[in-house]
Amino acid sequence: MPGAFPESRVVEIWRDRVLGRTDLLTEDNEPVRIVYPGRLNGDRGADYRDAVIATRGGLLRGDVEIHVKSSHWWAHRHHHDPVYNRVVLHVVLWHDVARAVILQNGKKVPTLTLYRFIEGRTGGNADPVKPLRNCQLPCRNTLYRRDTDFTGGVLDSAGEQRFLSRVAEFQAELNRLDTSQFLYRGILGALGYSKNKCQMLELAERMPLYRLESATTGIIPDAECLARYQAMLLGMAGLLHPQRTGACRGVNMAGDWVTRLERIWADCCETAAMSEDDWHFFKVRPGNQPARRIVAMCYLLLRYRGEGMLKGLLDRLDVVAVETGYREIERALLVADDGYQVGCANSGLPGGRGLPALLGRGRVADIAVNVFLPFAVAWGWANSYKQLAAKALEIYHQYPVLDGNALEKHMMRQLGTGRYLVNSARRQQGLLHIYKTLCSQGKCRDCPVVSEIG
Repeated sequence: MPGAFPESRVVEIWRDRVLGRTDLLTEDNEPVRIVYPGRLNGDRGADYRDAVIATRGGLLRGDVEIHVKSSHWWAHRHHHDPVYNRVVLHVVLWHDVARAVILQNGKKVPTLTLYRFIEGRTGGNADPVKPLRNCQLPCRNTLYRRDTDFTGGVLDSAGEQRFLSRVAEFQAELNRLDTSQFLYRGILGALGYSKNKCQMLELAERMPLYRLESATTGIIPDAECLARYQAMLLGMAGLLHPQRTGACRGVNMAGDWVTRLERIWADCCETAAMSEDDWHFFKVRPGNQPARRIVAMCYLLLRYRGEGMLKGLLDRLDVVAVETGYREIERALLVADDGYQVGCANSGLPGGRGLPALLGRGRVADIAVNVFLPFAVAWGWANSYKQLAAKALEIYHQYPVLDGNALEKHMMRQLGTGRYLVNSARRQQGLLHIYKTLCSQGKCRDCPVVSEIG
């Protein structure tokens, strides 16, 4: 067994050279077939996310952890880390311990040893990568050789399906929730990004919109209104300075504004607040920290305190032209960091200078495409405002490209395409829809990209 073999080479084998092989057996001699290897994880946790593995008992969908030796699972203490509880397969080059892989939740995970299936292996320091035959996804690097009009149509269609599926979800929720609460909840969820979305949704349930509105009824000064919004939301989130013991330790938060928020929260007599430990801070950029995004929501509530956020945003949509609609929607949601009582938003951050806007164009555009526009269509259909719904849909069709994310970049690499083709928000959404409904579900045969290859 070679003493020094880089894990990156094992990742290469997994990514490019085992897909679809029918001779793979786990250490328990159970046959497995790799349907979809997943996507490389750039965050904490397993190496590959959303893999699909075929077994005799059916499809396994989840994460894959890759090591050079099977003993590294224990050496790295993954068995104590709940982040690895989504792992469905442990992939190693060499199996050096006769010990089952156990997750933190007690579940057993099979181990696949790649060296067992290397043809012509010679042992010693031989490179085990080259003897493996190359096995790639049928859609990989094919778009350069195909009709871009057809491909663009596929992405447009998939983007339409993703948008309309959101509309359908929103229609179902509108029947269950108060409409204003639903929009407030949706925007808060989007402000959490993927890491803190669930936490933001929980915050919206614990501190509903009607409580914030009732706490500011009759209060005229904007500063007092803003203070109550911030105190109640940050306090319920467990992110006020006295509640924080980790990220906030050692940060000087002295100031009249922070003291004011603490006093307001203490007067609320709340006992069911969330904890700082509920939130994810690892690999979250300073400008995207939960406290800052919560304060951004406070500024939106302040902006629309007279008419209400629901009416304020829908009224703006009603009067904009389709051609410039996306700019007007973004303008209605942007929140600049103007230095006005935002000190508590920087709680736990190294200083407070040079940070981006509390709510900038990138996040605002994501909120518009993923929350507000599908919400407006659902609301328009439900309330017989078909013209408003049609305008929201047409603005979505014309929405320019959004900031890219890791999943989108993964799909562009997989399909061998680039920004020349994925040149609108709808096509970006189409990539995400194909990934979530087909790739990560092991449904290559149902994919229009693959079927067109023939």
